Amino acid sequence: MTEPAILIRNLGKRYQLGSRATLDQTLSETISNKVKWAADRLRHPLRHTARRPSDQAVSNDFWALRDINLDINHGEVVGIIGRNGAGKSTLLKVLSQITDPTEGTAVVHGRVASLLEVGTGFHPELTGRENIYLNGSILGMTRREINAKFDEIVDFSGVERFLDTPIKRYSSGMTVRLAFSVAAHLEPEILIIDEVLAVGDAAFQKKCLGKMKNVAGSGRTVLFVTHNMAVVDSLCDRAVLIDEGRVHYEGDTHSTVRAYLENVLSSQISTSLSDRTDRSGDGSIRLVGFDVEDDQGHSITHIRSGDDLNFVLSFECSKDCARPLKNISAGVGFCSSMGQRLAILYTNYMGQDFETVPPKGQFRCRIPNFPFAPNRYEVHVRIVANGVDADWLRNPAAYIDVISGDYFGTGAMVDSQAPLLLSGQWSVNPSRDSTEATLSV
Repeated sequence: MTEPAILIRNLGKRYQLGSRATLDQTLSETISNKVKWAADRLRHPLRHTARRPSDQAVSNDFWALRDINLDINHGEVVGIIGRNGAGKSTLLKVLSQITDPTEGTAVVHGRVASLLEVGTGFHPELTGRENIYLNGSILGMTRREINAKFDEIVDFSGVERFLDTPIKRYSSGMTVRLAFSVAAHLEPEILIIDEVLAVGDAAFQKKCLGKMKNVAGSGRTVLFVTHNMAVVDSLCDRAVLIDEGRVHYEGDTHSTVRAYLENVLSSQISTSLSDRTDRSGDGSIRLVGFDVEDDQGHSITHIRSGDDLNFVLSFECSKDCARPLKNISAGVGFCSSMGQRLAILYTNYMGQDFETVPPKGQFRCRIPNFPFAPNRYEVHVRIVANGVDADWLRNPAAYIDVISGDYFGTGAMVDSQAPLLLSGQWSVNPSRDSTEATLSV
């Protein structure tokens, strides 16, 4: 085929901020907003002017995408990468015709299967069996074609026992397993996948990656959004880096991943923790600083394998918090620079949650004999209070650089290919046969 599978020219998508009426508002959302507005006006008449919600002025525009130009050829596996809020998911929604572009064009040649959110295209009241046929029909497949793939879909998803149960009773993991299985097995020419696979367990994620490699090997086109750079590097032919709604870099996978790690994440992490906007949570506790200290309380930038460290999370409690803060847990997670999760330290897992905290303070986590080999690592942080997220930085809070150190206390400076170091006790014992042979002499 001469024409690309996907042709994107001058694509832009604008949302309206500060207005109840957005560009993509559904009928049910419009009705719901008007009812809420009317009810609130009855309770608080002085808050409102005579204008109805649809007449309220728009405060400003937000361009989720701007000036996107891309060609994606048939049979390519392309990774779409970038930080949270960069516009990746919006681009996939436009290509899947879930939302219309504000400007420009996106032409797709071929039948598309999309998996953008858990249960995309599933009807919650229908059973798993019925949703398989519904999705196949949406893709333009005949009942005979669906029947030919039905057993493969069910076997891959692992939900055979619940096949005649309504989807609304499925867990998120079960739903995504069935949704991926349907999308991958009904033979679309183009498969578009957002990072919903993070919902599944590790074994299923491995199955999904293997299936996507098979799909790509059969000549079909795959667009894949993920924050796992190792997956992008192993699965994709090339990658596109999107930042602030624009194509920041496009090229071979290795160079694009390097541009992402060196430029985008570095600029994000250089921002003060208190000024970061890539966060979620109710704000009852807000992280305002991150530091790594030695046992003497001195801030350090380079860490040696085997050092005794203190990870320090400075926080402030909101003055507007409506209820007392209780059962507070803090968490630190470590990932490789390619986004692979390596280790976590959460207070709730260790039975060390805090009943209360002061208005301002520091969470401190001491790690003796730091067990990471020389490399650069991402540090992720999260605070939970009253059972809900208080503050969660969606991108790394910081990088740490680990250099070679005397981890084992033997004077040997370790420089390992593996990310983690383990200390154990070795011994040698004779086998039962050799003992018996010695005794018989």
